[in-house]
Amino acid sequence: MSGTGKKVVDVAFKASKNIDWEGMAKLLVSDEARKEFATLRRTFDEVNSTLQTKFSQEPEPIDWEYYRKGIGSRLVDMYKEAYESVEIPKFVDTVTPQYKPKFDALLVELKEAEEKSLKDSERLEKEIAEVQELKQKISTMTADEYFEKHPELKKKFDDEIRNDNWGY
Repeated sequence: MSGTGKKVVDVAFKASKNIDWEGMAKLLVSDEARKEFATLRRTFDEVNSTLQTKFSQEPEPIDWEYYRKGIGSRLVDMYKEAYESVEIPKFVDTVTPQYKPKFDALLVELKEAEEKSLKDSERLEKEIAEVQELKQKISTMTADEYFEKHPELKKKFDDEIRNDNWGY
C-alpha cells in the first residue's frame, strides 16, 4: 500500500475510535434528528469499512509469464513497459491548510452556541416549571398572591388606576 493511502486509512480508523456516538445520540431530541443521525453513522461506518478493506490491501502482482504464454511476448512486453512507466503522483494536501482555520473558528462558534443553547434550555425549563405551578394554583390563587410573584404587573395596574385609565 502506498504511504498516503495507509495514512488515510490510519486517520479514518483513529477518527472512528474517538467519536462518541452514544454521547451524541443522547443529545438528540426529535425523531427526525435521530433518523438523520442514524444515516450519518451508517454512512460513516460504510466509508470507514471501505477504507479499511479496499484501500488497505496491496494490489496483486501481475503474472506477466501467464500472459506471455497466451498472447505473445512482444505485446505483453509492450504492456509491461507501459504499466511500469506509469507514475502515480503523490497526493499533496493543499485544501486542509486553507480550511483548518475556518473549521477551528466554526468549532469555537459551535461551543458558544452550545453554551447559549444550554442556558436557554435551563431558562425555558424553569419557565415551564413556573407555568405548570401557576396552572395548578390558578383556580385558588388570589390577586395578591399573583401580584407577589409579578410585581411589575401590580405597578402597571396601580399606575392605570392612578391615572384613571380604565382601558376603554
